[in-house]
Amino acid sequence: MTVETREARQPIILLTPALSTIGLLLIVPLGFVVVYSFWLRTATGADQVGFFLDNWVESLTDPFYRDILLNTIKIALITTVVCALAGYPTAYFIARSNGNRLVLLLLLMLPFWISYIIRTMSWINILGVSGAFNWALMSVGLTSEPIQMLYNEATVILGLVHFLLPFMILNVYVSLEGIDRTLEDAACSLGANRWRAFLEVTLPLSLPGLAAGGLLCFVLGAGTYITPLVLGGPTDAMFANLVFEAIITQLNWPLGSALSLMLLVVLGAVVMVYNRYLGMTQLMKGLQ
Repeated sequence: MTVETREARQPIILLTPALSTIGLLLIVPLGFVVVYSFWLRTATGADQVGFFLDNWVESLTDPFYRDILLNTIKIALITTVVCALAGYPTAYFIARSNGNRLVLLLLLMLPFWISYIIRTMSWINILGVSGAFNWALMSVGLTSEPIQMLYNEATVILGLVHFLLPFMILNVYVSLEGIDRTLEDAACSLGANRWRAFLEVTLPLSLPGLAAGGLLCFVLGAGTYITPLVLGGPTDAMFANLVFEAIITQLNWPLGSALSLMLLVVLGAVVMVYNRYLGMTQLMKGLQ
């Protein structure tokens, strides 16, 4: 074997463990899901092997699934916007802090040390009828009886923001940290005030991090099912809840597979649109 041949094979050899892991843990299971989506659940509860389009026709034509999909996209968009509005000032404050930056980053990372399910269920003790917030309102005399604040769309969005806000802050912080601070000083020396220097220098340079955080929050928000299951009402189900219901409750794996692939295609289309107008290189810049 010549030296040129060994050098040509080195990238393949080095990539083999990673590609094998991706193939076994991602590609192969996804292939099973695709195959399952064309099977058919019979009246007896058994799965009929074959190539049937019934699950896909039901998923694409039933207004019930379409409305929940649109509601899922709406909730994910609102959550992403709220995370951006709340996360950018926080990330800017951390990035511009001098002495206590490590402490602030540690406080930002603390929520990741607690289970996502526990963090979500904690809102029941805060906003519930006998929760801390209602107790405080009645203690100061603002209300005479508890207010029902749980099990609606607003609490679902609140729970998602609580879950996704650290991801947004971290992405924006990394982007802001990589910006040379002397650029703002240079803009001020040319006649711009601090606000204009931020709008014309810092904000445009930090947009890759903001876009990366937005894409991450949208995809994770649209694919979650725990938050609407715990904090939402009967009419606040998201699309992932339909997949959970079909597979776990109804044991209808073919329909659940079709629904999960439908959600995957929608989220994949969002990523493709992002790549078309911003490019994945901008996303990598925001994550570096």
